[in-house]
Amino acid sequence: MIRLIEKGLMFGNLVHISSPALVERYNRALQHLAGKATQLTDFHVDISGYSPEIGQELDDPLYLNPNGVNRQFILLTTEQKRAPLLNVKFSTSRDILREFIEMNEAQLFALTATDAVAGELVNSVFKLSTPNDLLNLRKIEIEADTVGGTLRKAEQLAGLVERFKTEQDAWFDDVLIAEMIDTAKDTGDVTRNPVRLRHTVFEQPNFWTAHYGGLYLFPDLDHPAAICMDDTPDDLLMKYVFHKSQRNQIAKFLGYNNLVETVIEARGVDSAAILQQKMDFLTVAAAAGSGVDLTGLERRDMRRLARNHADHLPEAYHGLAQLLRWATDGGPWPRITSDHPAYFYTLRAKDTPHRDLVNMLLAELAPLDPRQLFICHKELFYSTYKTWPENKKTYVADFLAREYQVDKAGARAALFGHEPDMSGQDRVSEAVIARVGPWGALERG
Repeated sequence: MIRLIEKGLMFGNLVHISSPALVERYNRALQHLAGKATQLTDFHVDISGYSPEIGQELDDPLYLNPNGVNRQFILLTTEQKRAPLLNVKFSTSRDILREFIEMNEAQLFALTATDAVAGELVNSVFKLSTPNDLLNLRKIEIEADTVGGTLRKAEQLAGLVERFKTEQDAWFDDVLIAEMIDTAKDTGDVTRNPVRLRHTVFEQPNFWTAHYGGLYLFPDLDHPAAICMDDTPDDLLMKYVFHKSQRNQIAKFLGYNNLVETVIEARGVDSAAILQQKMDFLTVAAAAGSGVDLTGLERRDMRRLARNHADHLPEAYHGLAQLLRWATDGGPWPRITSDHPAYFYTLRAKDTPHRDLVNMLLAELAPLDPRQLFICHKELFYSTYKTWPENKKTYVADFLAREYQVDKAGARAALFGHEPDMSGQDRVSEAVIARVGPWGALERG
């Protein structure tokens, strides 16, 4: 994993915490939320305040996410909104946190000037007992306050002020006046500068979860279904529950809900270039096990590699090749049905509110395309990357650093026709490389 860290492909854009005041605030918040503390004097945090260094120190990659259900967070700065979310258990968590920060940025900026803001993404389930508990996670509410209780005290002061304005003879109530003065020492003048967070309730209609081996839940569609990456739960209370091996059913589900299009029919993309690159990835997958050097490959090198390993090319390669011949040379239209291994490699999500979730699903159904896997499903990319031969790790890391990192927006637009914010990853500190190294808490999450 050290290659990915050094090239900015892992642990990127984390926020460096080194100020003694911020470290002290973090420890107060961590003690408040989890009853724990760190001995580290500097570390890096993601959008939720999770630190891979502290996760390693505590030997607990879920120290801010007990049971993997109600994500807790520590905000030291609103700059955390640009950071990725590590150890993801729900596909919606980062979007919810980022939207919460952006909608309350002015208030959070003022609050974090003097204290850490600690909170939790709350739902009605504290621990998953059965897969059906996931169906109750339709609404997420954010509860947050400073460790010192500034928001709670501000609400209390607002109530005291209202009493002072409305109660008869309040001017002569020395106890009420003294209480207002004492509370205002912590909150300031709430009549001129109200301290209140807004937009704290978020809908979570369709989402992916890492629980139960990986589940994609689409209950909020015209034709709802659940798609399971591991064993199919027998008791999941949805009309249609498909295993990833049920390709025909998944294809029908995507079609009935008008969620996908082929890269051939997609507008504004170079479909031939996309198909060719996918074929190159399949060629690399076929050749990697032989130990061949994959560095610095050009077009003619890739053709030679495909010829030399023709017997090991997956069937998906041949399907994409037929489609590429049709697109570039006017060859016969290939019949690639959902039974064909190339089928899901030919699709991308349509521009709907569910596009990022659908692209995430497609990446998992076409796992030999490491670029789409990295962009759309980083958790799976990292776990899959560890299983590859060294020459494939080098090739993919070099490719992503060369072809993707230099122009993320352009690469996403070329592939998906839009520019989703899938990761927020950019910069990597040398301290992360030195301290976390090629293992780190993320690998265990």
